[in-house]
Amino acid sequence: MVSSVPAIAFTGSPLDRADQIRVDPDQLAGLMNFRARLLIMEGLEPVFDDLGELQWGTLADCDPEAELCFLGLDPDGKACFAAVPDVGATGPAYANPQIWQAMQLLSPDQLALYGGARSLVDWHARHRFCARCGADTKPTKGGWQRDCPTCNAQHFPRTDPVTIMLVEHDDKLLLGRQPRFPKRVFSALAGFVEPGESIEEAVAREVWEEAGVRVRDVTYLASQPWPFPSQLMIGCHSYADDPELTLDETEIEEARWFSREELEIARAAGDAGTEEIIFPRSFAIAHHLVTWWLDK
Repeated sequence: MVSSVPAIAFTGSPLDRADQIRVDPDQLAGLMNFRARLLIMEGLEPVFDDLGELQWGTLADCDPEAELCFLGLDPDGKACFAAVPDVGATGPAYANPQIWQAMQLLSPDQLALYGGARSLVDWHARHRFCARCGADTKPTKGGWQRDCPTCNAQHFPRTDPVTIMLVEHDDKLLLGRQPRFPKRVFSALAGFVEPGESIEEAVAREVWEEAGVRVRDVTYLASQPWPFPSQLMIGCHSYADDPELTLDETEIEEARWFSREELEIARAAGDAGTEEIIFPRSFAIAHHLVTWWLDK
């Protein structure tokens, strides 16, 4: 089932993460030479070159005081780095047109590379101080860890798991709209996995809390790293026996069951959608989940 879902946005980075280099300070330092590549970013936002691809420079283009993160080795064996900005994410990424441009125009491998770099440097910008004692922390392992010299605590980049799920009943899918969504834009229901929960339990709880629907037979389909700021979207499918909805209107503004025919028409309509629904965008895992359901 997993293999039947095509490549998803932000997956498929071409870089070798080269963990054996991360843990060797001497080897890492040896790669920080004139051949090394620096991913050019404006804060957390991508910068494009004349061809509309990610722009690269050299380490000479970086502020000498900036912290550097080792992203990995490119297919030519060149070390790739990104600089930690002064400030991390402060608001919704979707408000920035550069983000939309990146998601719609970059090739899959470039988008994956940018997404991984963004998540990593954003974490550093927002976690400069020790969560245990409050002291300054220092990056280690090429930027894949921060250590506290005061209390010896070790801190690692975080990824927050989020379940995003298809709910099926009588050959229809349950899709919903959050208040921040544009009109007619529907997606699969989603929510964070809480401590002490399995993926299956999180799916069942979130659907019950948001829509008042009990689900069963939860199965995994696919996943997507989502770098806003750093989530792992875990795509699942489930069944409901009772279609009656009771919405949590603080989370879901509107939800309804869509027939296979309605979704097929919306998919064929492209970005314009129909009077009822705009099909999920291609860079969202919801697009691939609904597409999988329609094509199975």
